[in-house]
Amino acid sequence: MNHGRVLVVGACGRMGEQVRKWVGAHEALVLGAALEVAGHPRIGDPLEDDITLQGEIEEALQSADVVIDFTVPEATLHNLRAAAEAGVAYVTGTTGLSSEQKAELKALSKKVPIIHAPNFSLSVNVMGWLAREATRRLGDAFDPEIFELHHSAKRDAPSGTALFLAEAVAEGQNQNLAEHLVLERSGDTGPRPKGAIGVQTLRGGDNPGEHTLYLIGEGERLEISHRSSTRDHFARGAVECAAWLIGKKPGLYPIETVYHLE
Repeated sequence: MNHGRVLVVGACGRMGEQVRKWVGAHEALVLGAALEVAGHPRIGDPLEDDITLQGEIEEALQSADVVIDFTVPEATLHNLRAAAEAGVAYVTGTTGLSSEQKAELKALSKKVPIIHAPNFSLSVNVMGWLAREATRRLGDAFDPEIFELHHSAKRDAPSGTALFLAEAVAEGQNQNLAEHLVLERSGDTGPRPKGAIGVQTLRGGDNPGEHTLYLIGEGERLEISHRSSTRDHFARGAVECAAWLIGKKPGLYPIETVYHLE
């Protein structure tokens, strides 16, 4: 059996270590290469499976069939450009991309297969499906509000998962999220605008992620929540997506396709 070779970007970070663990546990994958930013103190160190930590993406790609990347937008786009030139598939959970960066990612998917998702947990993606369907069925008599809490080191706010849930709500309401998204409230805000989709952000401690969608009606409300205690399910999901993506034609594949949630 030929095993797919995975390049883990940010291999010594919190997510990178989890991804390496789950690659090692996957029956169809092996760790092909590991990458950290140039100048990282562990460059050249041996990791598992006789893999040496590298600092140059072009060299690391020579031992890869697919990349898994949970880093920052600038690094992700830099590495993705190199992967597209090398013809290597790409899985990324990087959040906080600008509209221009998302457009470039989509353009690069014409060269290689890509999965870009804000969250790789199966249960979170099921939550997105539930959010869309619940909103559609309850109608505009229920006001949607989203709460999210993450660790103090998280760079982007609101989280990519919160925006993913907000987009699911907007789809359920058959409206444009950009026209209805409310990210802050302060002072005399007046009555809640019709169709508003509120997202509130908290940061602190080491919380891997917590999200709740409130659908608030008259005299009742529905709550759909997901709480993470580890990063395992994020990493495991990304590894499953990587195994699925190897050999696919170029294109930007939604994670819903992998999880049969179309």
